[in-house]
Amino acid sequence: MNDGRRPAEIARQLAELRQQHRDLDLALEGLRHAPVRDELAVTRLKKRKLQLKDCIARLESALIPDEPA
Repeated sequence: MNDGRRPAEIARQLAELRQQHRDLDLALEGLRHAPVRDELAVTRLKKRKLQLKDCIARLESALIPDEPA
């Protein structure tokens, strides 16, 4: 499922998205230890984390070469 982007560009994007995903982990961990828990913020961060995970999965599948039929 190559969408026309070069593998190096996809790999760069993957690295950026994975870093953002890790950053959200750290932000969520910080919110867990906050004196007052902001449930709306936690929900939004978790939703964004899932979106990133979906994007990462799509890009990873784009790196897998198509098999001939």
